[in-house]
Amino acid sequence: MGSKKKLKIIFAGTPLFSVHSLSALIEAGHEVVAVYTQPDRRAGRGQKLAESPVKKLAMEKNIPVYQPETLRDAVEQKKLAALSADIMVVVAYGLLLPPPVLEAPLYGCINVHASLLPHWRGAAPIQRAILAGDTKTGVTIMQMNEGLDTGDMLYKVECPIHADETSATLHDRLAVLGSEALLNTLQNRDSLSPEKQDNALASYAHKLSKNEAKLDWQRPAIELDRQIRAFNPWPSAETQCDGQLLKIWRAEILSQKTDAAPGEIVRVSKAGIDVATGEGLLRLLKIQLPNGKPLPVLDILNARSSLFSTGHLLK
Repeated sequence: MGSKKKLKIIFAGTPLFSVHSLSALIEAGHEVVAVYTQPDRRAGRGQKLAESPVKKLAMEKNIPVYQPETLRDAVEQKKLAALSADIMVVVAYGLLLPPPVLEAPLYGCINVHASLLPHWRGAAPIQRAILAGDTKTGVTIMQMNEGLDTGDMLYKVECPIHADETSATLHDRLAVLGSEALLNTLQNRDSLSPEKQDNALASYAHKLSKNEAKLDWQRPAIELDRQIRAFNPWPSAETQCDGQLLKIWRAEILSQKTDAAPGEIVRVSKAGIDVATGEGLLRLLKIQLPNGKPLPVLDILNARSSLFSTGHLLK
């Protein structure tokens, strides 16, 4: 592949994370001949069919959109092969690519993955990195094979994970970093040396579930803080206070120690709600009451101060 050549590309992606890469390809002048994205899904309270962010951009740019339920179907594989693409770029698409699809483009398929492979292969690398307390992450551009994020690495770029980082903020930084890494890879592909992954160093980023959202106050404050940040915005960490469900959106670890029981509210002030944990104190800064919006604690205390009293237990 000539490094200066504008490529004929099939793009496959679904969520907002993918949009940055698709935009970058279009702006760089590559010919995106087709966009593959997940079928429209029902979402929201009204359960209306919603188009993916990638589909919306493709339609704005008049790029043909394909939304098969699977790519294992021979008819769908023939449609894709008939596009005669130079390369297929995959960014958080959500469907497995069988061998006929992997082999259809002239230069195969490459993937933009939001971790430093082989660390955090799988569906939720951003959240798992924060949850594990990693201090850095990044983006890997990978030549795809039949395995799950196991292909040869073409290009990697690192970025730090800040102490107050949420999945939302890290997602946005990595989406931009990924689009830049993608263009760099396509521009310099002839000079890149594919590197095999060391499977012995691999870790797996399991898909998130709502069951993981509940805070266990027996755990140390540092782990609870990671959980709150990792699950912001979804599924959002939660606890119970006086029988009411609270979602916790932001907190900070306090340096002082306490002998209070885990889950006990030890102090309520304008600064926040200080809660004892299995090790240390955690100050709640932004919370959400049932049927309410996420708000700074001070705003909620002004209206519902009786709900949060010293000695109350969070469960």
